[in-house]
Amino acid sequence: MNQTLDLNWLISVDDHVLEPRELWQNRVATKYRDAAPKLVVDDGIEYWQYEDRLVPTLGLAAVAGKTRDQFRPDAVNYSDMRAGCYDSVARVEDMDRAGILASMCFPSFTRFCGQVFYEGNDKELGLHCVQAYNDWMIDEWCGNVPGRFIPMIIIPLWDPKAAAVEMERCAGKGARSFAFSENPVRLGLPSIHDKDRYWDPVWSMAHDAELVVCMHQGSSSHRMTMSDDAPALSTMAWAIGCQSSGTLLDWLFGPVFQRYPKVKIALSEGAIGWIPYFLERATQVLDKQRFWAADADRKMDAVTGTVIHGGKPEVDPLTLDVRAVFKEHVFGCFIEDESGIRNLDLIGVDNVMIETDYPHSDSTWPNSIKTAHEQLAGLDDVTKYKILRGNAERVFRFTPAAPPTAVPAALLPA
Repeated sequence: MNQTLDLNWLISVDDHVLEPRELWQNRVATKYRDAAPKLVVDDGIEYWQYEDRLVPTLGLAAVAGKTRDQFRPDAVNYSDMRAGCYDSVARVEDMDRAGILASMCFPSFTRFCGQVFYEGNDKELGLHCVQAYNDWMIDEWCGNVPGRFIPMIIIPLWDPKAAAVEMERCAGKGARSFAFSENPVRLGLPSIHDKDRYWDPVWSMAHDAELVVCMHQGSSSHRMTMSDDAPALSTMAWAIGCQSSGTLLDWLFGPVFQRYPKVKIALSEGAIGWIPYFLERATQVLDKQRFWAADADRKMDAVTGTVIHGGKPEVDPLTLDVRAVFKEHVFGCFIEDESGIRNLDLIGVDNVMIETDYPHSDSTWPNSIKTAHEQLAGLDDVTKYKILRGNAERVFRFTPAAPPTAVPAALLPA
């Protein structure tokens, strides 16, 4: 092993936090507290109450410490959870055990990109709740254990100008990324191709402040499924690659990278094994169809075959190089992905980062670093280091704390 590279620790770019009970009640102004999120109990079950909504915490979102035969999707209370789910000091103890040097955490009650506040009736209240969450994330969750968490914020999706202001404010406090939707159209918002450039204030600030756009699988509040009565396991197995590949292609052929060349995106919990095929397919489509597409975009009705003529595309198909765009702007994130690791030469070792998904049911915790080494076996140490932590440090401009001196428990002999 190269002695200059410490391969005992990884940085996870997709974990989750269960928001502490008093997060909003301790931070919003008095006039907002009645309507701001708070935990209430009904018939023995805890719910987050926001305005007139009651939202339970699903069991699969907090399985850390449970055996697989104990996993259940049913609602759980905070007393049923491991402290690391909602307390960053306790989380770090769990991280040390599993070889996780640093972590980036998506919210839970708010959903992956703050959809709950977008769906709320009072947008003034919603903005204050977004700001309160972001201050808590930076000042407390990250601030209580410096160098162990990459600060990621949420934005007011309903107001891109206000979002840009909030992004600038939080970047000044150390934020390195923000959560966005894999498909905002599913939320009732404009697409990234919107001719009126709805999202431009967000992309402009992401460009200027170098905030990575993190799009978690499921952040469209929609899960791909073949039918309403398809088995849950079928849908869970299919959704990640299906939805994330659509997000990737939308961005590769879209205008954002051309307008804002410093914007970078991460396909959080999107896996990577599917990436080589869709890059290949995108290249084939571009090669064969670029000439008519350069003249004017055309869409065909799948049933009637009617061709709908659109305007001239902003991104010129005659000069577009999707592989170059991918290499410069896109980062795939995986938990366990043998197919992706076997095809790193087709993806690019500089475009891949690892995740542990603590405390969700897909998580590799408490064996995260051990599982990572099993997946990366056979790769050279430089490549391992990039995937384990080097790429994350570079992409998120993040310097972690010095690793603990003790070897992670996950690497000790059984």
